[in-house]
Amino acid sequence: MSDDAGGGRAPLRVLYLSWRDRENPEAGGAETFTERTSEVLTGLGHQVTLFTARFPGGAARTRHGDVDVVRRGGKFTVYLHGLAHLLRHRRDYDVVLDVQNGVPFWSPLVAGRLPVINIVHHVHRDQWSAVFGPSVARLGWFLESRLAPRVYRGSRYVTVSRSTRAELEELGVDPGRVDLVYSGNDRPVDLDRYAELERTERPTILFLGRLVPHKHVEQAVDILADRADTHPDLELHIVGGGYWESTIAAHAARRGVSDRVHLHGFVDEPVKHELLARSWVVVMPSHKEGWGLTIVEAGLHGTPAVAYSFAGGPSESIVHGRTGLLADSRAEFEEQVLSLLDDAEQRRDLGRTARIYATSFDWVRAGHRLETVILSVLGRGARYRDDTVDLDALIASSPRERRGPGGGQPRRRATSSVA
Repeated sequence: MSDDAGGGRAPLRVLYLSWRDRENPEAGGAETFTERTSEVLTGLGHQVTLFTARFPGGAARTRHGDVDVVRRGGKFTVYLHGLAHLLRHRRDYDVVLDVQNGVPFWSPLVAGRLPVINIVHHVHRDQWSAVFGPSVARLGWFLESRLAPRVYRGSRYVTVSRSTRAELEELGVDPGRVDLVYSGNDRPVDLDRYAELERTERPTILFLGRLVPHKHVEQAVDILADRADTHPDLELHIVGGGYWESTIAAHAARRGVSDRVHLHGFVDEPVKHELLARSWVVVMPSHKEGWGLTIVEAGLHGTPAVAYSFAGGPSESIVHGRTGLLADSRAEFEEQVLSLLDDAEQRRDLGRTARIYATSFDWVRAGHRLETVILSVLGRGARYRDDTVDLDALIASSPRERRGPGGGQPRRRATSSVA
């Protein structure tokens, strides 16, 4: 569909409404999806305006490459400013991409005939109570679960995992209105250089992401404390920032493992990839993720990940027993992390396959898929079927990696494809 803008017809004028942009200190995976797909859309000749919240030190207007970035309002007032912008400028756009990060921008209320696409990474059912008090949590969940489906009943949806589409169906959203666009993966140009790095001498687990309550990073800290007798040299590296960082540090101090918990804060891309390449296992103790970008980022470096089977997206960004491990409980999560640390052969086998799997996710493909969704909503193209990633086919076609995982494979479902 990329010839639409370059084949004689006018380019699309896209308004992307997002709570945060990539420069925001609280940016996460949803913002990465917004930024990367915007870059692809502008590369295809379309015009993209990203409307987002201001933050300390952030300019009111800037550009991210060819994407025009407009910042108004704060963490909560950005929604009202977004509606005001849309009301004033709706004739300047062909489509609105409304990112629902718990609460959407409610753009159908003022969009008129302008088509709106609701982008949902995951449903925030449990996150509300983890972050806010009971009253705000009840209000937030009401807005997300009851009001939003009614306001967007005439809109197409986009999500990044089948599990989120199923959760949306539970909220009354017809799955026939939900298109699947898998997230991509940021592959460093010097990826082979990282492959030459040695793993850390001591066993190392790594968490990468925003430091907020619902990521449950304390569970990774507890593994060090609970297994101090059997794994006294185990270390945890925590990469990322957020307002929960001091709470995690205090928890590590209470558990007596501060000397083995390393809080790196935000790091640049080369440092991030070096830490991923040198770690033994990546952990994602979050109880809810739309996809799990960290998992596939780690996979590029042959580093397997452990996550929860009920977390949503990780049940697809990990092929259990092939590229990493999925746990059903906190106790099982801990056991699986330790099993990978203790079993070098299993760790290598899962890491080898994780690398192959991770390379199949690409932001250019994701951007093209999103463009196809937009064109179909506008009546200028057909819808597409869900992507299917066949891991066995990827392994068979890989020039360097043709072996499947070896011994130590757990007795759980071990699907070979993600649809």
